[in-house]
Formats: sequence, structure tokens, C-alpha cells
Amino acid sequence: MIVREVTENSESSVLCRFASHSKDSKGRRIVEDPCPVRTIFQVDRDRILHSKAFRRLKYKTQVFLAPEGDHYRTRLTHTLEVSQVARTMARALQLNEDLTEAIALGHDLGHTPFGHAGERALAELLPAGFHHVNQSLRVVEVLEKNGAGLNLSWEVRDGILRHSKGRGALLGLKAEALPATLEGQLVRLSDVIAYVNHDLDDAIRGGLINRDDVPLALRSALGEYSSQRLNTMITDLIETTLAGNYATVQLSLAMTQHIVALRDWLYANVYRAKAVEDEFRKASRVLRELFTYFSANPEELTACGGRREQGDSIETSVTDFLAGMTDRYAMNLYQKLFFPQPWKPL
Repeated sequence: MIVREVTENSESSVLCRFASHSKDSKGRRIVEDPCPVRTIFQVDRDRILHSKAFRRLKYKTQVFLAPEGDHYRTRLTHTLEVSQVARTMARALQLNEDLTEAIALGHDLGHTPFGHAGERALAELLPAGFHHVNQSLRVVEVLEKNGAGLNLSWEVRDGILRHSKGRGALLGLKAEALPATLEGQLVRLSDVIAYVNHDLDDAIRGGLINRDDVPLALRSALGEYSSQRLNTMITDLIETTLAGNYATVQLSLAMTQHIVALRDWLYANVYRAKAVEDEFRKASRVLRELFTYFSANPEELTACGGRREQGDSIETSVTDFLAGMTDRYAMNLYQKLFFPQPWKPL
């Protein structure tokens, strides 16, 4: 028996009956011979991990624009923390860890430079709007590997597409709005659990707020420190999901209200704080002017490293190029294109 089949068979005894089993995957859009060693979800995880878009997350903003300190989160470390939180709960719930990890590692591949400020800028520029979840799916389906895409499984693509919440509801959504797998639903909630904790931690580290600024009711309910808050939220999700017999991956109503309250407090006091917004306003201008420049000069797009996929409009190609940029690449390119350069003798 080949190694992959041993792993697939072992899932039957290790995973709960509600989990996604590798051998039952709906498969890939382009049929491939299966790997003799890895399951389909393990292959997907590795493809994402080795992609260029994943490596670029290292230099994309989470909260603070291009932070100089070494200990602030980036989009990459956010992704890794989401993966860790999700895998912890997947193991406790006996769900498929490999599928969970693949969705978590791929969920933000389409995020713009400059965090949500970059996303807002592109959304305002494009008639159809812009959302990073759609771009993340486009990255894995079309843009990676020079237009070939990663050819991921249906389950991973579904989890990536349906992971986002924004400022929307955490619970009470119709089934068609949620990821089709429990693993995808788990990543969806792991995302918010991770970011409300580490964004608060970074804001305190950066001196933007003090720990005592957080409302006492939230500190009492969730904990004073990140590790306490994570433990509280993770334990609640596991216990509530088990009590609900896996109908969905869910938090208790009380915990949901606490998390939403903390998220709303972060929006008011961190994400929209003047010190943060002032820099992001400048960053938005960078993307707007780059968008205008490349839309009017398509030949410069390819000269600067962009690509034109067959049948795509120039706006789509420019969006792909800008969304794929890191913070520092966007700022350096802007300086190169729009700032006068010192003359150097021949």
C-alpha cells in the first residue's frame, strides 16, 4: 500500500465523522495523478507555503505601516498565528488539520499592501469594487506559477473564498454564506480570534494605547493578556461546537458579543486612530497614483514587472500588480516613478 493511502485510511479512525476526509475530496479543477506520499490537502498546503505570494506576506502591513520594530506583526505572522489557532482547535475537535492549515495559510494571499487602507483604495478605484478574498482566490487559481495557478482542491478554494468577515456578523449566517466544510468555518473564526488579540498586543507595544484603556468589562471577560484571551476564546469555541454536535463551528453568544465588542473597540481606537490613519492616507495616495499611471501606460506595467493575462482588461492587470506588491515595493516604485532622481554622470 502506498503511503498516501495509509494516511487516508488512518483519517477514518482519527477524525470525527463530521470532518473532511482527504479521500472524499471533490478534487481539483484540472485532474492530476495523486501524490504517492501526501494527501490532497497536504499537497495544497505545500503549494501555498512554497508560493511567491506567500513569501510576499512578510512585507505586507497588518496594522502598522512598514514597522521598523522587529516584533510587530506582519501579514505573514498573522497568517501563521491564524494557522496555529485553527490547528489547535481542529485537533481538539478531531477535524482535518491538513485542510485547516492549507486554508489558513492561503486565506490572505490576495491582500493588498498597506493593509485594509490599500484594500479600501482599490475598492474605490474599481467599478466592481475590490475584496481581498476574491483576489486571494484569483492568486491561487490564476496568478501563481506565471498564470498556471496552484490547482488547489475544491475544499481549500472554498475555505479561502468564504473566510472573511470584515465588520460583519460572526454567527447567524445562512449556510450558503459559510464555508462548506467545518475546517473552513474554523479558519473563519480563527482569523478574528487571532487578529483581535495580536492587533491589541501590537497597539500596546507601539504605545498607541495602554492596557488599561481597554474597557474593564472586556478585560474581565476575556483576560488581561493575549495568552489569557486566546485560551478563553479557543476553549469557548471548542466547548460550544461540541455542545452543538458540530452543526456549525461556533462560539457561544456571550463570547461572540465580547469578541465583536473588542473588534469594534479596536476599529475606533486603533485601526482608525489618527496616528494610523494619517500614514494610511498617504499610502492610499501611493496606490491611487500608481493605478492611474499604469492604467494610462500599459507598456510600463510589463516593464515594471506586471503581467497581462489573456482577455483581462488593463484595470484588472493593474489591480493584480498592485495587490501583489509589498509595502516597501510599492513605496520604492512610487519614488522611482514620481520623484526626481539625482543625476549620475555617465
